[in-house]
Amino acid sequence: MAAAVTLGFLAALEATARHLGIPGPLATWARELVFPPDSGGLLYSALALTLVVLTWRERFVAIGAAVGVDVVLLVLRWATGTGSSGGHPFGNGALWVILGLAVLAVTRRTGRERLLLLKGVGLGLLLLAGRKTGDTWLLITSETRPLVLDQYLAAADHALGDPSWLAGRLVTATGPVGFNVLELVYGNLALAAVVVALYQLRRVAVERRFPRHHLVRTFTVIGLLGPACYMIFPVVGPVFAYGTGAAHWESVSLWAPHLPPSEPWAVADLWPRTLPAADSPLPMPFDGITPRNCMPSLHTAWATAIFVHSRRGPRFLRYAGTFWLVATLCATLGFGYHYGVDLLAGVVFTLTIEAALRTHDRGWCRPGVRLTAYGAGVFVALLASYRWLPEEMAAYPWIAGPLLLLVTASVIAGYVRTVGRWTAPAVPTAGGPPPVPRPRQASAPHPEAV
Repeated sequence: MAAAVTLGFLAALEATARHLGIPGPLATWARELVFPPDSGGLLYSALALTLVVLTWRERFVAIGAAVGVDVVLLVLRWATGTGSSGGHPFGNGALWVILGLAVLAVTRRTGRERLLLLKGVGLGLLLLAGRKTGDTWLLITSETRPLVLDQYLAAADHALGDPSWLAGRLVTATGPVGFNVLELVYGNLALAAVVVALYQLRRVAVERRFPRHHLVRTFTVIGLLGPACYMIFPVVGPVFAYGTGAAHWESVSLWAPHLPPSEPWAVADLWPRTLPAADSPLPMPFDGITPRNCMPSLHTAWATAIFVHSRRGPRFLRYAGTFWLVATLCATLGFGYHYGVDLLAGVVFTLTIEAALRTHDRGWCRPGVRLTAYGAGVFVALLASYRWLPEEMAAYPWIAGPLLLLVTASVIAGYVRTVGRWTAPAVPTAGGPPPVPRPRQASAPHPEAV
């Protein structure tokens, strides 16, 4: 059922994209079987997720096959002089192996083994589908939303002390080193998610089953629902609406491609030196290229999900999850891609989705339903206040700012309290009999266990 719904959604998105004259997710996917892919690292990350269901011997064979296909295609491109301009020189082999495993599952596996392998293939394809869906959504927002609401968020951001302007000055002061370190973190968020997911799924090959809840589920739902908010609340970000756009960082960036300047569409060249006025915000027209992808901040949402799912891992993973969250917050603000209010909405958005997924796993228990409803209500209230109360928020920052932080903290506290009860180990009641230890049953180790 879930696979049919996902396929139907992708087909509908493909039809919409073709109607607008832009590449859709399925067409881009098929193209990457032969042509240089947009992200070879993402394809191999998807392959890594698929391999969690295989034995170590099968994993080595699959990786070898993927590398072999990449080498063959690389030689063919070199021989024909086509090169890899516009994409990565590797990654096609990973996609071929994922699809090959799907064929293997249908033709050579039966019963539970077939289902398990198909789930592994679906997990890898889900990561790719989320990325392709997101890319298509961004193009759709720029094509269908000519007006943006940046002036409203800039006014509302006065309540938080205009953190994007402050962070932008700090990142600018660090020069190329500070920018490119943050850019490396910002651009490899999916890789960090795969590392956490691989830890959560490390026992699948031995136990022959998936855990009930893991990071990939949350990541995918965020990627599917988030762009719908972009259509409702289109925003391009302070570096575009109040600056020179992508050209602002071209002189210090090691990887940023040259993009058409968006400065003619900006209110003025103010970011990050001069704070904008907070009076009489209005919708403003913007170009048909820049994505309207600010509200909520999905980079913040995904980094929050990584942080949450890394809490039950080893110390290194917990430290890495914390670092990725802090660095992502610094990058989203310091690069001028988001306003401070975007980040608050992103945190609430993620915790609400996490609460809904965990509540679904528990049969929609009452505490989980209350938490999900409360988080959704706070998220809607935040967006409504940004749209219809920005001038009042700017006029009374000492009231609006703490109130924004308080309602966000209330969702965080509710999530920690509710989910903490679900994951806490059972403790015997006072005066009750002590728990009786159960004897371990000897069992032969799995032949491929490591």
